[in-house]
Amino acid sequence: MADTPKNPERHHTFLPKDKKSSKDFHNTPNLDELENGPWPSFVTGLKRLAMEEKFGNMVVDLLGQLEHSYNTRLGYWKGGTVSVFGYGGGIIPRFTELMGADGKPMFPEAKEFHTIRVQPPAGNHYSTDMLRQLSDSWSKWGSGLVAFHGQTGNIMFIGTDTENTQHFFDEINSYGWDLGGAGPCVRTGMSCIGAARCEQSCANEMKIHRLLVNNFIDDMHRPALPYKFKFKVSGCPNDCMNSIQRADMAIIGTWRDDMKVNQEEVKNFVADKGRKYVIDNVVTRCPTNALSLNDDDTLNVDNRNCVRCMHCINVMTKALSVGDDKGVTILIGGKRTLKIGDLMGTVLIPFMKLENDEDYEALTELAEEIIDFWAENGLEHERCGEMIDRIGLVNFLEGIGVDVDPNMIASARQSSYVRMDTWDEEAEKWNQRKAG
Repeated sequence: MADTPKNPERHHTFLPKDKKSSKDFHNTPNLDELENGPWPSFVTGLKRLAMEEKFGNMVVDLLGQLEHSYNTRLGYWKGGTVSVFGYGGGIIPRFTELMGADGKPMFPEAKEFHTIRVQPPAGNHYSTDMLRQLSDSWSKWGSGLVAFHGQTGNIMFIGTDTENTQHFFDEINSYGWDLGGAGPCVRTGMSCIGAARCEQSCANEMKIHRLLVNNFIDDMHRPALPYKFKFKVSGCPNDCMNSIQRADMAIIGTWRDDMKVNQEEVKNFVADKGRKYVIDNVVTRCPTNALSLNDDDTLNVDNRNCVRCMHCINVMTKALSVGDDKGVTILIGGKRTLKIGDLMGTVLIPFMKLENDEDYEALTELAEEIIDFWAENGLEHERCGEMIDRIGLVNFLEGIGVDVDPNMIASARQSSYVRMDTWDEEAEKWNQRKAG
């Protein structure tokens, strides 16, 4: 039959014939409905785990509690304190709040359902042996439910009890893995795959990632900050890590010389796609009108007005490429909704070269200054960007010892520090500071 999967045991609809867990399934009509339709359902995956022998009963009761939540439209998990020896973070505790008339949990096998965060390799470079080893350990000490990856970038091992948390950590730590951040601490860093697969890379993403994580590992394991602080590293302005939106400190590879143009490849692209296509899909989509197509089918680039949006390079990859004078732009204060809504990162360092040990040391020192200042001046449960919004960016810059620069942009076509009605005077002051 055409509809029969070639390897049914690997198909998302597969359920084993023999149920090894001892507890009967609860009646879950709402969850069952989610299995209808053409797309894979997490419910089928959970039912598959619920049929396993060791932690199957836990997942059976998990499904029961989830069905109850669907009926009442309420969540019934509470936090608490669960950690491994020597650490204060890395575990997301989940204890059930659903109690019966006798005061005991309605779903006792899932009364504890903790999540363990584990740091991934920089750039998420895994080998199959690494993944099998982790999976084997989790099948031994947890539910088998794994997420690659959580929003912070960790591998999320979902579903175990307090006792097995320590056993799982001890086992994976013995062959080289460590817990990620959870709570008011420096969180697990993220970096794109970078130069390993992307020709637009302008920085050594994985070196930056490892350098920052290794330097702040104590702040990750032992929470002592006002709230969470995230590093994210993207190798080029495409920002595949969403660092501008999600990172308190974003490091993004960029270049400051001219974009490289291969005019012969431009002509080939125009010949293949047509002038109308190039004008409609490349030239007119430049946000600063920095591109123009000449009569001889060559491309003119106004590099002074190029804002590194990457659209033209992404479309005409053979014809256009990043410049040679590469470095990073550092932004501060990005975050999702908390106290004052979403914040995009504000440019802190418009351009920094990362070529030698002194450059990388300067990056680390800057991160230390930022975290120290925020730790001293941030309010409880206040992200770094929210603190900056409260005290003002000028005060923040003074606190970390960074000079005001007109290239510090909070949003497109806007400078936070230069009055446009006194542009010449302010520009002269900036030039004097640079010359001094």
